Amino acid sequence: MKPVTVPELALARREGRRLAMLTAYDAGFARVFDANGADILLVGDSLGMVVQGHDSTLPVTVDDIAYHVRAVASGLRRALLLADLPFQADATPERALEASTRLLQAGAGMVKLEGAGPHKLAAIRFLTAREIPVSAHLGLTPQSVLRFGGYKVQGREAAAAAQLRADALAVAEAGASLLVLECVPSALAAEITEASPIPTIGIGAGPHCDGQVLVLHDVLGLDTGHRRPKFVKDFLAEGGSVAGAVRAYVEAVRDGSFPGAEHAYD
Repeated sequence: MKPVTVPELALARREGRRLAMLTAYDAGFARVFDANGADILLVGDSLGMVVQGHDSTLPVTVDDIAYHVRAVASGLRRALLLADLPFQADATPERALEASTRLLQAGAGMVKLEGAGPHKLAAIRFLTAREIPVSAHLGLTPQSVLRFGGYKVQGREAAAAAQLRADALAVAEAGASLLVLECVPSALAAEITEASPIPTIGIGAGPHCDGQVLVLHDVLGLDTGHRRPKFVKDFLAEGGSVAGAVRAYVEAVRDGSFPGAEHAYD
């Protein structure tokens, strides 16, 4: 039950051990996920949609994330706790520092921010220079839903794919220790993972990333009121219990059987 630390993420990649990440929003689920092998738990701004019932993540605040971080942290012994910086919390490096400090003091071990624009890279540099570990998030970034015009696969066109490759290298150079790739073609995610100096975690990004993440409700087949994405799999159906579902998910991630071809985008 040795705790998972930020350096352990890079070690897992070097040793070829895939990382299993799940979202969590309370102590009870966190305890079960932690005890059954999850390496990383994410308090994601996804809570805006699956917990609060909104149509997007945009209404989520730092107060919301901090509340759920405290709850999840109280249920953990091993897993690394990652916390999202919600919409506009990273609009300036100073705002990102203020929000990140609150989340680390609430119990997170790392923060995640979306995108790789100039102010995002500046925020990553600002945070890591001040001893705050950062995960980047590229591809479909839900906080950009209004600009994207919906939740769409990113990187299918040549220019967009080239930009994603460049952005992946840029966030690593800025100091990020982890990279989440969401809803990008499987072949592109494989290229990015091969070139990236930091571990990648996929969600709708095919089987070639260094790990995978799913939302709690999707792993358990729960109705969130939103359309189920292609990359989702109900592990409760085969696991028979919440604990069994987590074990089935973790095992499938580690042995490479999830995600399958049916969960990936071309």
